[in-house]
Amino acid sequence: MERDKIIINTSIKGIVVNIILVIFKAIIGLFANSIAIILDAVNNLSDALSSIITIIGTKLARKAPDKKHPYGHGRIEYFASVIIAVIVLVAGLTSFKESVLKIISPEETNYTVISLIIISATVITKFVFGKYVKNVGDKVNSSSLKASGTDAFFDAILSFSTLVAGIISIIWNLNIEGFLGIIIAIIIIKSSIEILKETIDNMIGTRIDQDLAKNIKDTINQFDNVNGTYDLILHNYGPNDVMGSAHIEVPDEITAKDIHVLTRTIETKIYKEFGIILTLGVYASNTRSKDSLEIKKSIESIIKDYDSILQMHGFYIDDLNKTVMFDLIIDFEEKETERIKNEIINKLKEKYPKYNYSIIIDNDFSD
Repeated sequence: MERDKIIINTSIKGIVVNIILVIFKAIIGLFANSIAIILDAVNNLSDALSSIITIIGTKLARKAPDKKHPYGHGRIEYFASVIIAVIVLVAGLTSFKESVLKIISPEETNYTVISLIIISATVITKFVFGKYVKNVGDKVNSSSLKASGTDAFFDAILSFSTLVAGIISIIWNLNIEGFLGIIIAIIIIKSSIEILKETIDNMIGTRIDQDLAKNIKDTINQFDNVNGTYDLILHNYGPNDVMGSAHIEVPDEITAKDIHVLTRTIETKIYKEFGIILTLGVYASNTRSKDSLEIKKSIESIIKDYDSILQMHGFYIDDLNKTVMFDLIIDFEEKETERIKNEIINKLKEKYPKYNYSIIIDNDFSD
């Protein structure tokens, strides 16, 4: 896939750039007796490792589905991002520890103008390259690349702090490496926690993006015989591997053949436009029931008294079995859903005693 090639090529570039920076910074750090520069070199080495992990994760994620993993292996990319975030976190904690030790037991540094010029070049290199990697990550929706790009950006800040410490050391003969190191370490730790949180959220499953949900529903609702789209659920099996389901409301007078053609056409369009494999279920809409409109209005009137009810859909009257069916979407904050459901049924039975009532409580999966 083109996306995989882009991720792997970008990661290879990251390995090359970081190995070069490791060599230069390690040499400068040893000659200048600067723990900050040496730690910076170690951090670049961890960046190279992160790029290797990204490549491995991308290749493993592209493995074809098998009997044990029928949904594919796309979520491996998330595990790769977690590993990278942990590497960044360890680098931040190590930097914090070494910076504290540097404050407690400061050592004389030996910066030169040449070493500062080289450090300046590394700052520019990491900043430009970090921005490039993050932009590519955003473009191809790769959490691993976005994490690596963010890490590279903070590496540039870390190197810049070393540059500032070197300039101050040369001009005023003051050693502030430890204090700057603590500030940068805190920033790195914060960044790693944010990367970790975002990745874990994706692994657990987050709410569907509001604009995406609206665009999908609007696309489906454009079809003839579709009176509404409900219960949109999307499952993420990797950054670009999304499957889901939805219900469409159609007139109860159309044939199974009509429904087959309609759902297949919609599913094909959704896949072409959004890259999502969507399975459609069907709600029938009453077209012949005499009591349908009156009872539906009564239900709508009753549920207005409940602020936690967000929507009613899937309404249908089965005249043969004298059963009124509909679904309710109730806010996640509401804890007494069964009580509300029973109250609504009792109110309806008082008004329309000849009917049975079947209410399904749906989760608020999408707007």
